Amino acid sequence: MSDFTYTEVGATQKGDLPDGYSHLRVRTLLGEGPVVMRNATDALMEFWMHRAIPVRIEASGPRAEVGVAVEVRLGVGPLRIKAPCRVVWVETGERRAGWAYGTLPGHPERGEEAFVVHMDDMEDVWLTVTAFARPAGLMARLGGPLVPFMQRVYARRCGAVLRRLARE
Repeated sequence: MSDFTYTEVGATQKGDLPDGYSHLRVRTLLGEGPVVMRNATDALMEFWMHRAIPVRIEASGPRAEVGVAVEVRLGVGPLRIKAPCRVVWVETGERRAGWAYGTLPGHPERGEEAFVVHMDDMEDVWLTVTAFARPAGLMARLGGPLVPFMQRVYARRCGAVLRRLARE
């Protein structure tokens, strides 16, 4: 497990994001109540959210579990980006569930991204996407300020898709 491309493995679970990276936190209201929570948790933990975005995602297991290898693919043809990752932490509970993956060699960035669904005291159900990243390769460096913008678009898309999946 030492092949991660960054040293702060697990930092998204603690909430204190490390210096030297760009940071992202996007929160989306999914709905309300235990049914929405249960549906959102299933869709998140079984990678349905990612597949519905749509991105190509291949995982070495059917659910997010620590150690599961995940490769996300975006784009087409020569513009296709492969992003190898591994799940670094998982949390499951009645009111909070989620996981994070960390970057592996070959990923255009270095860092971690977490996806957490939680139900607050008013029974509102939220998705929070938290990430820290910095360029690891030429493509990410050339993307400059466009990369954080695209990460925010991706996080918002995750929320919109999970909202739909949680209500079905």
